[in-house]
Amino acid sequence: MKSYVVIGLGRFGIQVATRLYEYGEDVLAMDIIEDPVNNIADNVTRAVCVDAKNRDVLRGLGVQNCDCAIVATGSNLADSVLITMNLKALGVPRIICKASNDTHREILEKLGADEVIIPERVVADKTARALAAPNILEFLELSADYGIVELKSPVGWIGRSIKELNVRAKYGVTIIAVRQHEKIKVSPSADFKITEESTLVLLGDYESLNQLKKTKR
Repeated sequence: MKSYVVIGLGRFGIQVATRLYEYGEDVLAMDIIEDPVNNIADNVTRAVCVDAKNRDVLRGLGVQNCDCAIVATGSNLADSVLITMNLKALGVPRIICKASNDTHREILEKLGADEVIIPERVVADKTARALAAPNILEFLELSADYGIVELKSPVGWIGRSIKELNVRAKYGVTIIAVRQHEKIKVSPSADFKITEESTLVLLGDYESLNQLKKTKR
């Protein structure tokens, strides 16, 4: 179990805090406003109404012992800056900040935030990717360049073996698993034949994965 502190209980902060708690993690949630603190109290490990801009308050709550802090204070850059500086000074090992735009992101990164998220952009990117590639069922981002997708069997692949398709050489991706109905075949052999019911789990860079959209045409 890892320990997290989520600072700022707007919609983004509440979603992150409650989801982490649902996953079995230890979550300390805080906000300067009492209502969101009271509303989330039963869905996190601990919820407190405090001013996170006060470093002594954070120290008293033991924030320095957390594995990761999420600064979700919304569009108020001044608050995010002060809180991030406090967390850095206390030695929190990983700090993730929410930002409203690229200017805020650059400032927070220069202050030492390990990751800065613009939630609207993340949602927009995911939605656009789904619309542009309707044959992709699920997507998992591994890094800025690589991801894993579940892809319906392209028509031209049906009835052919992985060896015949030579997927890695032709498309720059690797078939790491094949799902058929309720069964999943992990690391299928080169002789494994793709069927109409096959859903492929592919690993590759985004450019290569996007190229696979053309295989259904």
